[in-house]
Amino acid sequence: MKSAMKVQSHLAIGSCSLLAAAVIPQWLGTVRCRVQYGDQLVDPVHQDFRGSKIYVFWHENILLPLFLRGHCNIAMLLSRHADANVLDRVARMMGFGVVRGSTFRGGSTALRELSDRAATESLTITPDGPRGPRRRLAVGCVFLASTLKIPIVAMGFGYDQPWRLGTWDKFAVPRIGSRSRAVVSRPIHVPSNLDRAGLEAHRVGVEQILNFLSDDAERWALAGGRRIGDCPVRPEVSRVAKWSTRLEGPPGISLAEEFARLKIFPPVDSEALELLG
Repeated sequence: MKSAMKVQSHLAIGSCSLLAAAVIPQWLGTVRCRVQYGDQLVDPVHQDFRGSKIYVFWHENILLPLFLRGHCNIAMLLSRHADANVLDRVARMMGFGVVRGSTFRGGSTALRELSDRAATESLTITPDGPRGPRRRLAVGCVFLASTLKIPIVAMGFGYDQPWRLGTWDKFAVPRIGSRSRAVVSRPIHVPSNLDRAGLEAHRVGVEQILNFLSDDAERWALAGGRRIGDCPVRPEVSRVAKWSTRLEGPPGISLAEEFARLKIFPPVDSEALELLG
């Protein structure tokens, strides 16, 4: 009986994955997407892309990056929890590598694999997954950036009045033919050998930036229109990322510099500002 239930579970996972991988490109293909970059060189399809990055975005918005940047030499970190089994299959079908595990708590195996992959691939993480709290950044991506000396790229996504599921993350499903918008940070440098206070300061800082960009993208998607330097974005297979990710890339800018560009004002705390660079 137990093995029969297991087979049914595998069949269900496989069937759901095939259906999702077939429907997502057709559905998202109707959505009109534009992007505003802090630095366009963070996009792995750009001809001058160099060096591995850690891309972070909120779990609720995972459909758009899945659709837009498969086959771009990016590995996705997913929980070992059963909830992520379908996403594992879908991500692989859509051209992403997959690493299962945690970056921080009991995740030494995943950390070793991520370290190996980061030598030749970029990484992507939904830092509030797999179960929340919603839009609360776990420290793992900051710890990983500090340990592997790879900059973080924060990506805010927004849709024009999407459907929202009744899940912990209020998972967003864009309406057919609607607008989507993305606002992307510059690469953010996280110093190595951070102590607990330094990790927490950078965790809070990246969370603030990611929430700011997400709120901004949602407002832009609702309002529509154009922005200075924005451009349309469609799915592309990267011609350069396979070899250019292995090269040394720019180290990135400090959190304090990105706060200043975005006009985000952190608490006036000289010690905290020093920790942010």
